Amino acid sequence: MIRFALVLLMCVAGVGCVQTPVKPDRAYYAPVSPQQLQQPKPVDGAIFNAYTNINIYSDGRAHRVGDIITVVLSEQTQSSKTASTSTDKSSSMSLPQATVLGSGLSAFGLPISANLDSTGNTFDGEGSSDMSNSLSGDITVTVHEVLPNGILVVRGEKWLTLNQGDEYITVSGMVRPQDIESDNTVESTKLADARIAYSGTGSVQNSNVQGWLSKFFISPLWPF
Repeated sequence: MIRFALVLLMCVAGVGCVQTPVKPDRAYYAPVSPQQLQQPKPVDGAIFNAYTNINIYSDGRAHRVGDIITVVLSEQTQSSKTASTSTDKSSSMSLPQATVLGSGLSAFGLPISANLDSTGNTFDGEGSSDMSNSLSGDITVTVHEVLPNGILVVRGEKWLTLNQGDEYITVSGMVRPQDIESDNTVESTKLADARIAYSGTGSVQNSNVQGWLSKFFISPLWPF
């Protein structure tokens, strides 16, 4: 019964480790549909349309729902941490033989005295961690919302189909209009509340994923 319970526990933990593969064309990252674009009321007797009008003094930067903007990925992170601990402790105590009226006390022919000596207790611990990541490239996203203060909410995804699988990049965040360059690009470091994901699917990606049983043996559920 114990073996059966362990096997059942391992199966349950393994099912929890299985992830559903990501697929393209997710609705959250899809471009704004024409039905979502708020068209102004047409002006009778004229062909002028305020929504599609392009001002000759404008610079072409994205500023409306449905406009597109290119996010230049320039992410670099680096962290380093070192910790060291050292302790040392020792103690000793001596109790001489007790005396009564000048005579030493004894029991079973042995003097009543004590010597306590604690050998030194030492502990040394040291740890270090180093990590660095970088991501470069670009992805063009869509403006999904314009907040009352003018901030643009953008998001989108890019899928690349390769010979051994797919690679994808997803980006979402908020952009200030003044951070958009004249060529309608913005650096990813200037995205507020940014969510950037880069991964893939296929045989190459699967070969770099640890199996569910191996994950169980290094998880907190493993009691040994």
